[in-house]
Amino acid sequence: MFKHTHPYAPFIPLNTTKLIVGTLPPPRFTLGNLNERDVDFCYGSSNGLLWPILDRIFNLGLVYENSSSAVEQRRDFLIQRNIGVCDIVASCKRTKIDASDLGMQQVELRDMIGILKQQPKINTLVFTGGNSKNGPEYFFRKLLKENGLSLTLVGNEIPRIHQVEVANRIITTVSLTAPSGAANRSIGSLDYYKQMKQKNPKYTTLDFRVEQYAPYF
Repeated sequence: MFKHTHPYAPFIPLNTTKLIVGTLPPPRFTLGNLNERDVDFCYGSSNGLLWPILDRIFNLGLVYENSSSAVEQRRDFLIQRNIGVCDIVASCKRTKIDASDLGMQQVELRDMIGILKQQPKINTLVFTGGNSKNGPEYFFRKLLKENGLSLTLVGNEIPRIHQVEVANRIITTVSLTAPSGAANRSIGSLDYYKQMKQKNPKYTTLDFRVEQYAPYF
């Protein structure tokens, strides 16, 4: 069985107010088998869409290559915007070596509650996925339950927004549509997406995500 360990420590700049929370990067990042368009940093997979989405929103002019300059571009952006990245899964085991959340077994989680207590300026968690099994919100709820806490629903429209009190302050969470190709099918089934596609045949699932992500970044 393959042990899929997270290759990156949490990236939490000094003045971080917002934390991006996912699960794990693809196994090739653990194995060190990056391709030429992967970036050796959080969400650096050439198959992922988080950085292309942020690139569109902020007109960053990012390069998509396995280079130190590509890493620095992303680090600088996060620092300037007071955004951190802390995926919730530390490691898991897999019978099949892939990036599927559902394929994760014997999952070991990072101490997100402890991290929030240590980082008093963080007030928002941006989940790159919803409450489906083995998603970031799913695991966060598990940690909250272990600590006698729970999320309170604030907004039931997609993306759903919740709040929870941790260390005497309110933490807001927003669960965005996952920035992975696997989520494209669910986007395509949405009435809103179908309406936009009918109005503009060039409208894409990336356009949909850019619209959804922009208010929260």
